[in-house]
Formats: sequence, structure tokens, C-alpha cells
Amino acid sequence: MVKRKLEIIYVYDALCGWCYGFSGVMSKLYQQYKNEFDFEVLSGGMILGDREGPISDSAELIKTHTPRLQETTGVVFGEGFWKVLEEGTQFQSSEKPAIALAVFKSFFPEQAVLFAADLQKAKYTNGVDLSLDESYLPIIEQYGIATEDFLQKLNSEEFKKAAYYEFALAKQLQVSGYPAAFIKVDDRNFHMIAKGYADYETMELRISNVLKEVS
Repeated sequence: MVKRKLEIIYVYDALCGWCYGFSGVMSKLYQQYKNEFDFEVLSGGMILGDREGPISDSAELIKTHTPRLQETTGVVFGEGFWKVLEEGTQFQSSEKPAIALAVFKSFFPEQAVLFAADLQKAKYTNGVDLSLDESYLPIIEQYGIATEDFLQKLNSEEFKKAAYYEFALAKQLQVSGYPAAFIKVDDRNFHMIAKGYADYETMELRISNVLKEVS
């Protein structure tokens, strides 16, 4: 009988700045541990419903928190993003990027960590509008996904439902802030290894501790 690999579940939101700061850590963990763990990425649904709106709604909050975020995580918010923030009109919603992730996973589920990082890099370095279908095309091209196939799924009810199912799973895991990460041992056994940003060394230590505990 083949022993099932443990799973690392990363709960993020494409519009979450601290997740952008954490994306390099998660990408490195994926490269380091992909042979030992399965990796799953879930969209949390941070900005939905009455929280949706122009980026100007959260501009002051972003400007206040970004210096500490950049200093703590080492990421840089690009000129393209600052320009968008200054203009203030870009529509903010977690729905479309969550659908895009669900669609991507129908092609390359094992590379979801990398795709999530690509989305955040596009947004936070270049100011790309993730509410627009065409914003995803340069990203999926890197993975060799056909434009027509991707767009058809992106605008289907099936993948919208898949995204909202992920929001529900994040709630079941009692995630109230992002980023968050867990090691899933089995259907009833989850170990939280990140609640907010943590650096790579800290994550390695937490993974090692969980492995000791479950072995």
C-alpha cells in the first residue's frame, strides 16, 4: 500500500498585501518540500460583497501598513501599483482571482503556489487589475495554457462555484486573517503552521516540529 503524502494547505487572498510578502516564502517551501508534501492553495475571499469597491476605499490603510510590510518581508511594491493607488479607481474584488486560481488548478494543481505568487506579483509590482479577464493572459501563457480554454472556464458557473467552495473551506479552517497555512495529516487532523507572515526559517522549524509530532 502506497503511503499518502501529508499536505500543506496555504490559505491566501490575491488582494492581501501580507500574502504578497509571504509568497516568496511559500514558493521556496514548495520548491524545497514538493517531493515530501502535496501542496494545496485556497482562496480566502477577503474582499467580497459590500467590501468590494474602488481601491481608493483602502488607500489610506495601504499607505499606513506598507512600510512595515516591506521592511518585515523584504518585498517591494512597484511603481505600477503606486500609480494605481494614486488614481484610486481600480475595482477590488477577491472573486475573479479566486475563480482564476480554481481554473488554473484544473490544469496544473501541483503548481498552484507558483500561480498564486504570479498573480500577486502582477498586482503589487505592476498594478495589474485582477478583475479583468485579459490580465490573466500573460500569466497563463507562461504555463502553456490555451487562452480560449482558460477564458471559457474563467467565465463558467462551475468554476465560480469552485471558488466559493474554497471560501467556505477557509471558513471551516477558521481562518480569519491571511496568510495562513496548515499541515493536513488526515481529514480530522490539521496543524496550523502560519497565522500571518512568518519567514522561511520559522516555517521550516514549524514543519519540522509537526513532522516529529506525527511520526
